[in-house]
Amino acid sequence: MHMSDGLINAPTSLLFVVVAVLGLSVAAWRARSELDERTAPMAGLVAAFVFAVQMVNFPILPGVSGHLLGGALAAILVGPFTGMLCVSIVLIVQALLFADGGLTALGANITNMAIIGVVVGYGVAVALRPLVTRRERMDVRVLGGLAFAAALCGTAAASMGFVLEYAIGGQAASADSTSLGAVAAYMLGAHVLIGIGEGLITALTVTAVAKTRPDLVYLLRTAPRRAEVQA
Repeated sequence: MHMSDGLINAPTSLLFVVVAVLGLSVAAWRARSELDERTAPMAGLVAAFVFAVQMVNFPILPGVSGHLLGGALAAILVGPFTGMLCVSIVLIVQALLFADGGLTALGANITNMAIIGVVVGYGVAVALRPLVTRRERMDVRVLGGLAFAAALCGTAAASMGFVLEYAIGGQAASADSTSLGAVAAYMLGAHVLIGIGEGLITALTVTAVAKTRPDLVYLLRTAPRRAEVQA
């Protein structure tokens, strides 16, 4: 979800700029362990794909638009730290070149989509990974279900990041004086629906890559036990 300028007050915007900078600093440092000559091009493709799917926006609340996030997809394919960087680059380009999301809200947008969405999505994927890797041959349908759940949970968690920011420093007039509970319920409900669509796209993309090049799927490449792919 892209937040526009003025939706949260200046101190809250500054707070989440600091959070975003700290998070991306850690991601840039740790991403070096996830990338090599073979996987670096994959990161570029993932960033381009995320950019494409995020360009389709629709209104959720005044000043807030909803769209597919791509955080779980990026984390599963190229790793959580590289995934954070991919999504962040997309958000920065969109804000600077396409006015998609306000510049003062960029820290909050990065925190929600590139940090919370990626961390929660990848955490769910790692928690469910034993269901995939404990078999001698990996059923891609199980992997697809894992990717779907990760994307759905990551999207819902990112929307709750907005609710937290609104609770800390929301400008009441920008949301028509709607109560925090109503905002939370509406954001979660809308993004669960978005998450279903994102889950389907993530599942299809991850399974397509796993069928042809499972060695390029970070989640499988770093599993304690490797499994062959079974279509």
